[in-house]
Amino acid sequence: MSPHASLLSPTALITQLRQAGCVFAEEEAELITATARTPHELVRMADARSTGLPLEHVLGWTRFHGVRLVVEPGVFVPRPRTEFLAEQALALTRPQALVVDLCCGTAALGAVLATHRQGVRVHAADIDAASVRCARRNLTPLGGQVHHGDLFDPLPPALLGRVDVLVVNAPYVPTREIGLLPAEMREHESQRSLDGGPDGLDVVRRVAARARVWLAPRGHLLVQAHPDQVAQACDAFTRGGLVATSVTCQDTDTSVVVGRRPPA
Repeated sequence: MSPHASLLSPTALITQLRQAGCVFAEEEAELITATARTPHELVRMADARSTGLPLEHVLGWTRFHGVRLVVEPGVFVPRPRTEFLAEQALALTRPQALVVDLCCGTAALGAVLATHRQGVRVHAADIDAASVRCARRNLTPLGGQVHHGDLFDPLPPALLGRVDVLVVNAPYVPTREIGLLPAEMREHESQRSLDGGPDGLDVVRRVAARARVWLAPRGHLLVQAHPDQVAQACDAFTRGGLVATSVTCQDTDTSVVVGRRPPA
């Protein structure tokens, strides 16, 4: 910790962050200053960020599609590119819908749907205990429920055949590419939230294989993927009994694969 807590001026904070390699030092300094409650905490936060801790973990929060979310240490940080998935889910979510957010992390997607669609009932689940704890802080105030376990396993059986929108931000990075991710992700987020197996689609296939029995007739499953993975993901959806389509955001090079349960 810096020995000069009372001397950490705005300029000094920006300089410290810039020297640590923070590209957006000015913006980060503003967020840290606004979040810190005391000069002592300001210095602690600045030092933590300078050692490489993700900004969201330093602040303890982030904004995702206009919703402020608690982000605890070690929990997967929702990123701007996933807002494209949130937008596609919003387009398919009607008021009063029953929504499930799997691999929920902070429950960012569930929180967005609960915030922007009136009367939506949200259930979320994650296998990581820290994520479940964090998700409950974000979703419980919105009336949602968070369950601890692997994919569908912890969900209440009463949801079978009733889910209108199943949204899943599953890990989709191929194992061999994990080492190419930014150090902030590799060192401070759960490997399980990043590693999607040999081709990145292990979890997506597991979800697709079981989703149909949970979806209501005409219900939808949405997952995020890289454009190069769309064909294989669509094949998994089709084999799971869903009608598969996809949409891609060119700006973020991100795709969303959508599966619809047929009415019959």
